[in-house]
Amino acid sequence: SHVTHKIPQNSVPAPYPTPQPDSYPLAPYPGPMAGYGDPHQVPPPGFNMGYSPNQPAVMYQPGAVGSGQDYGGPPAVAPVGVPPGLEYLAQIDQILIHQKVELLEAFIGFETNNEYDIKNSLGQKIYKAKEKNDCCTRNCCGSLRSFDMKIKDTMDREVIRLIRPYRCVSCWCPCCLQELEVQAPPGTTIGYVRQTWHPFLPRFDIQGANKETVLKLEGPCFACNCCGDVNFELKGKHDDKPIGRISKQWSGLLKEVFTDTDNFGIQFPLDLDVKMKAVLMGACFLIDFMFFEKVGDANQRSTVFS
Repeated sequence: SHVTHKIPQNSVPAPYPTPQPDSYPLAPYPGPMAGYGDPHQVPPPGFNMGYSPNQPAVMYQPGAVGSGQDYGGPPAVAPVGVPPGLEYLAQIDQILIHQKVELLEAFIGFETNNEYDIKNSLGQKIYKAKEKNDCCTRNCCGSLRSFDMKIKDTMDREVIRLIRPYRCVSCWCPCCLQELEVQAPPGTTIGYVRQTWHPFLPRFDIQGANKETVLKLEGPCFACNCCGDVNFELKGKHDDKPIGRISKQWSGLLKEVFTDTDNFGIQFPLDLDVKMKAVLMGACFLIDFMFFEKVGDANQRSTVFS
């Protein structure tokens, strides 16, 4: 005998509904995740020196803005014409450069390779720079020494190389003017910083890869930060109106007297070519060596004469 069991109607599972087009619209992106910051916002204007060390690190350098990559990951789409590792510079209009204190140099006056932290306006480190030189050149040639300087990103990849040849100092001899080559990536020249002759003022041309002048930089007649900042004004090629500056910032009496540790701020237009922003970083280091570097008992230079 065959017995048929009837299943109660209310216990039969309903068939899974087939989704219709546009029946599941995507919800809007809820915004930046906590602790990451809005990747579409650039740092506020003005040098914000009062940053907190507990602030979250920049999570999108050196990747492209809004790429969604992890910190230091490669960008999904690299901007056209931007050297690798410099994508973050397109998002900012200010840079802070802090020279590290070398204890050996501070106590016994033995010159060591200069090292710097490069930060955004929030105080978050985005690059680091270190001079590459030998002991004899550093201590015998002083601030006039030639050097190679490597600038690395937060993943310890070299993204910029600065090359400074040796030059004598003479305001009366145009062949002794200072020069610095900027490469990004290393081996590919993107620009130059070249001192132009003037009997009183420190002046520099910011040039492209073909040595064409793009911007000009002009400092004061007496480049000495006695209880105040020293500003080198950034101007257009044919315009005297300042569009930015490189500032040697006063870091306090004890540091200024007993060490050659320097703090700099760089301001430039947000839409400036990323390559020129990198060249301006090179100009900052050249200015530091020319006017604010002290070696042993030798006094730092204050004018184009000394």
